[in-house]
Amino acid sequence: MNFIETQLKGCFILEPKIIKDQRGYFMESFNEQTFEKGIGQNVHFVQDNQSYSSKGVLRGLHYQTGEHAQAKLVRVLQGEVLDVAVDIRPGSPTYGQHVSVLLSAENQLQFFIPRGFAHGFLVLSETATFFYKCDNFYNKESEGGIIFNDPILDIDWQFETNELIISEKDEQLPNLEQAKKVW
Repeated sequence: MNFIETQLKGCFILEPKIIKDQRGYFMESFNEQTFEKGIGQNVHFVQDNQSYSSKGVLRGLHYQTGEHAQAKLVRVLQGEVLDVAVDIRPGSPTYGQHVSVLLSAENQLQFFIPRGFAHGFLVLSETATFFYKCDNFYNKESEGGIIFNDPILDIDWQFETNELIISEKDEQLPNLEQAKKVW
């Protein structure tokens, strides 16, 4: 596995070693020892989640606060998504900056997002199955979010806003500055 740190310290793109032959392929998608050595820290995942969505569905930008903050290791099992992490760590030199990664069943890339980041993704293919590991359990009282189209973040979602399918809850999220007031 190849680990590539992004411009946001602690966020890594993981490129698996894929062994292909006439039968198909094999890859090791997760090995705790390899993973922890690659990112330089210990992370113990406790929960796996999976979602299925249609083209244009945007989920996010979500995060958990305090003792319930979550690190995530995300990947796409079927389809293609634009995955986005936003640094919301107070005092971070890259606070408010984001990184976007194209994840697909074809490229088999994974994306590690540490605690202290908001996360979201947009489905670019007709459908997508999205899978992720979390290092902390979900806690409803600790959930937060930032509106996807915050002009300060200036995220290029590669879709026209009127073509996006967004939950009512995600449409009501605050911008970064408003969200910061409740941390």
